[in-house]
Amino acid sequence: MSVSARLAELGVDLPGVVPPVAAYIPAKRHGDLVYTSGQLPMVQGTLPATGKVGESEGLVDPADAKTLARQCALNALAAAAALVGGVDNLAGVLKITGFVASVPEFTGQPGVINGASEFLGEVFGEAGAHARSAVGVPVLPLDSPVEVEVVFAVA
Repeated sequence: MSVSARLAELGVDLPGVVPPVAAYIPAKRHGDLVYTSGQLPMVQGTLPATGKVGESEGLVDPADAKTLARQCALNALAAAAALVGGVDNLAGVLKITGFVASVPEFTGQPGVINGASEFLGEVFGEAGAHARSAVGVPVLPLDSPVEVEVVFAVA
């Protein structure tokens, strides 16, 4: 099944490419690889949540952060697809690096970044299997709870 057909089956519309918030480009191709810049969970130009992830009152709930990581992956997919002429020109996912702005006692970063990994696995099937890092950090740009970058293989 093509990537575009799988997205349609999942009921997922590819968003527009999120404009950079600093001096970088959303994605860069080198040979048969596309590297995305770190993608924030922007939806129509805004962050749906800000702050640090944790399990206490006033923090971003880990389950909500997982959903935000999924949005980051969708934004990365949009950036890569725009660069190579559409999602069907992407062959799969090689590497995901996820950053979670979290309080020091929070150790659930891998579960949060599963939002990105699981989504891209649903989209690409076996070609979505990838290497990954999930890193806790004190703060991210615009006070985003999560940021995800992806390396895609080009078909």
